[in-house]
Amino acid sequence: MQRVAYSAGGVIYRRVAGGIEVALIATHAARRWGLPKGHVQRGERAEDAAIREIAEETGLRGAVVCHLTTIEYWFRVGGTRIHKYVDLFLVQYTDGVLVPQITEVDDVRWIPLPQAMLMVSFPRERDALDQVRILLEAGMG
Repeated sequence: MQRVAYSAGGVIYRRVAGGIEVALIATHAARRWGLPKGHVQRGERAEDAAIREIAEETGLRGAVVCHLTTIEYWFRVGGTRIHKYVDLFLVQYTDGVLVPQITEVDDVRWIPLPQAMLMVSFPRERDALDQVRILLEAGMG
């Protein structure tokens, strides 16, 4: 059996005196660090889902700057193969304080961008962070 899953999330960032910080979430008993993301609801735009999921998982709110990338991968749940698509957006922080979503997230932290690129557990999320670095160095956002 096979099905498709669709999620959205992103890189929420802020500028501080030391440079750029991004919010990362920890899952799997705080052993896996990554970007906040979650399911797109029926009839919901990916951009809106990204903003909602970031707020739910981190306590932070922001505004979408641009679409970064779509990550695609396969995984299994029982006997079902799932083809997952995740739209990631660059999101500029506007307000809120770090509060992890207790039911899904073990920890959430502001991390300097260079350190975040070393912490994320998945190469495709690392690639998205590198894309953010390039965009922000070029003056976007």
